[in-house]
Amino acid sequence: MKVILSVDAVRHPLTGIGRYVYELARHLPQVDPSLDLRLFAGGRFIGSLPGDASASGPAEAGTRRRARRLHDALQASTLARRVHHAWLARRQARALAGHADAVYHGPQFYLPAFAGPAVATIHDLSVFSWAHCHPRGRAALLRREIRTALDRARLIVTDSEFTRRELAAFAGFPADRIRTVPLAAGAEFRPRQPGELAPALQALGLQADGYCLFAGTIEPRKNIVALIDAYRMLPAALRTRFPLVLTGYRGWRSEAIHAQIEQAAGEGWLRYLGYRPAQELPLLFAGARLFAFPSHYEGFGLPVLEAMASGVPVVCSTSSSLPEVAGGAAASCPPEAVDALAALLARGLDDAGWREQARASGLANAARYSWRRCAEQTLAVYREAERAP
Repeated sequence: MKVILSVDAVRHPLTGIGRYVYELARHLPQVDPSLDLRLFAGGRFIGSLPGDASASGPAEAGTRRRARRLHDALQASTLARRVHHAWLARRQARALAGHADAVYHGPQFYLPAFAGPAVATIHDLSVFSWAHCHPRGRAALLRREIRTALDRARLIVTDSEFTRRELAAFAGFPADRIRTVPLAAGAEFRPRQPGELAPALQALGLQADGYCLFAGTIEPRKNIVALIDAYRMLPAALRTRFPLVLTGYRGWRSEAIHAQIEQAAGEGWLRYLGYRPAQELPLLFAGARLFAFPSHYEGFGLPVLEAMASGVPVVCSTSSSLPEVAGGAAASCPPEAVDALAALLARGLDDAGWREQARASGLANAARYSWRRCAEQTLAVYREAERAP
């Protein structure tokens, strides 16, 4: 069987979709060694996955930095994005001509013109339901591309049953052509001994089991202001003993959130670490006493699973896909219920009995997911798409 996998999303440091594509590309050949897998990026076939610039020489790292600056510049200009997209679409169509005997997978929802069977992964519908949390021009472009992918795909993959149902209801796409394939936490997310954590945490001024962690992009959809408000309601001694630690990129429309972050930091019970390198994140997760993720909307909510795999109790919201992913192993409340969130945070930090139960159930829940299983189920979708009319 021949498969063409788009790996445009693999940009180091890896984030959610980039990690998904990277793990698929690694595990698909392991699941089926006879698979003829070809990687496609930038409108051409490439011989291997893009590497990490931090592990490269100065010349290659410089090239990647320039490429990243170009990417950021394109994202900042609606006109530039449209021109670049039109140029890339033509280049992709030319490169894919003559390969209709393969299945093409667009794992970041986008599907170019292709004569053969195509599969697209749609991770969430936030550009429709939370469009105000995206740059206006970018949201409009992504909505058009999702609709194009729905027209071109034989089958659609979603990360969760929530997104599968949302896609069928919201976009009117036939539910019998949507397959749910869950994501997974990487093997690097696991419980660790304090001695293993000490060097990295001490460099950040942290102690193992001494903080509550949030990890994710700083943007309105993540409900960070509610998290800060709820944390402020905790007893001062509890906040001081276990400060709230936030890590993640500055996202779109985050100015008001950062004002709240700076105020809480000035009060001495919040730390914002900014973006941290990928190799630090598993240590930050494993060192946390509690993981808090009260997001308004998630297509999957991978950080919840990563925290559970790290042996850390989780408090999250009851919105979107999070109850499905948490599997009953997290304490949860509606995202707008700040008083309830404060009570759950207090229990998560101070109730030894609940913490032990949550840790054990979280580890069991995370063990149900694996990247190999994700690759196996995705390969089954390819085979189904190949046979479909």
